[in-house]
Amino acid sequence: MAKYIVKRIVQAFFVVILIACITFFLMNMVPGGPFLSEKALSPEVLAAKEAKYGLDKPLLVQLKNYLLDLLKLDLGVSFKMQINRPVLTIIMEMFPVSCKLGAISLVWAILCGIPIGCLAAYYRGTWVDNVLRVFTTIGVSIPGFVVATVLLVIFGVKLSILPTMGLNSFGSYIMPVMALSLSPMCYVGRLTRSSMLDVINQEYIRTAKAKGLSTKVVIFKHALRNSLIPVLTYLGPLTANILTGGFVVETVFSIPGLGRYFVQSISNRDYPIIMGTTIFLASFVVFMTLIVDILYKVVDPRMDLSKEAN
Repeated sequence: MAKYIVKRIVQAFFVVILIACITFFLMNMVPGGPFLSEKALSPEVLAAKEAKYGLDKPLLVQLKNYLLDLLKLDLGVSFKMQINRPVLTIIMEMFPVSCKLGAISLVWAILCGIPIGCLAAYYRGTWVDNVLRVFTTIGVSIPGFVVATVLLVIFGVKLSILPTMGLNSFGSYIMPVMALSLSPMCYVGRLTRSSMLDVINQEYIRTAKAKGLSTKVVIFKHALRNSLIPVLTYLGPLTANILTGGFVVETVFSIPGLGRYFVQSISNRDYPIIMGTTIFLASFVVFMTLIVDILYKVVDPRMDLSKEAN
């Protein structure tokens, strides 16, 4: 186990470095720059600004300097949005807002999605299964920005029963959480149903039924535990993405989180913010994937992670 974890950590490090390099080059391939949108800047002032932040150097030199700073956990400073403020400080201030919203949405998606999948599998072929399959298919198909906009128009504008901006009260969480959790909840439900149907038909489930165990025990103790591996695989990247906030959801509901700030940084061409938030998200995804791989062993003790380390 220890050898496997060390191997995965080393792999994760190189993955993050690779993502940083790709993001850097893609970002600089877009025409323009962070200071070109500012009016009344003379060529001398523009050159001075670029020299101050090292943008006058060749791309490879800029990349080398950035990676060296990254190894020291220095993500640079903001060029425009919060001028000369450390990017890491900005991320640490914005992330708790997104994390709180994402954590609530994640818990809601899991608590609703897994039972939906279990019910659909248990009542397979009946009207209950058909209704739940239609619901989860629609939920997965509708983009998050559509759900957020519809909720905002109906409950925020037309009915005026829920707050439309910020996260200042209990009611203000309802629409963002529903918009952020609908698609993951439905996808978890579909995964759980599919996996449960495979497990229910296995020999040990039939043996458990033959022993006279109740349906509740068979479904939730024996079948569910062994059907969670596909769900765990999805929950790794989902947890990272949902905890860092839904970019569109935070923008629609004017939530001052990391997702909304990232969208604004792209519009403003604030390179350090773009790089910092991308690397932060990538690191979080890699970390959660590692945690999920370790949880495989907890869910299914038969898995031998030592073979993966070789």
